[in-house]
Amino acid sequence: MSGYCNVAPGHPHHGPYHENEYGFPVADDRVLFERLTLEVMQAGLSWLTVLKKREAFVRAFAGFEIAAVAAFGETDFARLMADAGIVRNRLKIEATIHNARAILRIQDEFGSFAAWIAQHHPRDLKAWIKLFKTRFRFVGGEIVNEFLMSIGYLEGAHRPDCPVFARIAAENPAWMQKKRQGA
Repeated sequence: MSGYCNVAPGHPHHGPYHENEYGFPVADDRVLFERLTLEVMQAGLSWLTVLKKREAFVRAFAGFEIAAVAAFGETDFARLMADAGIVRNRLKIEATIHNARAILRIQDEFGSFAAWIAQHHPRDLKAWIKLFKTRFRFVGGEIVNEFLMSIGYLEGAHRPDCPVFARIAAENPAWMQKKRQGA
């Protein structure tokens, strides 16, 4: 998505995400869950739509507290389906609740969602997609690719000549570690 480096700088929504989040390594499970959810919500829509609705998603999904979303029941589902501030897509909302429950299971098994991701690195995109489909819902190729790029596991979030690239490189994201090891 190196084209993002051309359009995002200075934009009120894309700019802050491009410059402070996209491609930087993430180890916080709550942030990982938020990123996965935002990618799920974006499917078929523009990223700008999701960024504009981000605050509403945070409110609707209990600040992306994983245990809280995992505990959502029918009343919460109905509330979400009626919330005009978010993407009111039944499959995406069901997937988000399912994915929160899946992350809780992963945390029980691996200690954290971040540890689960790290344990399975490195692998190619096809293998990542296959792995994600064993645990999560609504995780096609583009969603998995963008999620992993956004958290520093796959290359391509920024062009090498983008000023943000150097800041990310200083944090030694997983995809750079893989390149240095020749994997």
